[in-house]
Amino acid sequence: EAQPRLGEFKPQALANTAWAFATADVPAPQLFESIAAEAQPRLREFNAQDFANTSWAFATAAVPATELFEAIAAEAQPRLGEFTAQALANTA
Repeated sequence: EAQPRLGEFKPQALANTAWAFATADVPAPQLFESIAAEAQPRLREFNAQDFANTSWAFATAAVPATELFEAIAAEAQPRLGEFTAQALANTA
């Protein structure tokens, strides 16, 4: 039900949705693909925790998302001072 409404989600909701599916170990490749497509052009809106949760979720779910990871790295790098140690570890 969430997939068609992802465009209405704020960054935290996108990150939390990915995190929830990864935590529950629910395979949802199309949902993750849609989250990546929605998140990537909006990464400037993400905060450090959103980056961390999104990165952790995609890695934990073993969803290939090279373009998303590269975009997160580019957007997060100049903002590393905003990250807690835990958020930085989860993003890395």
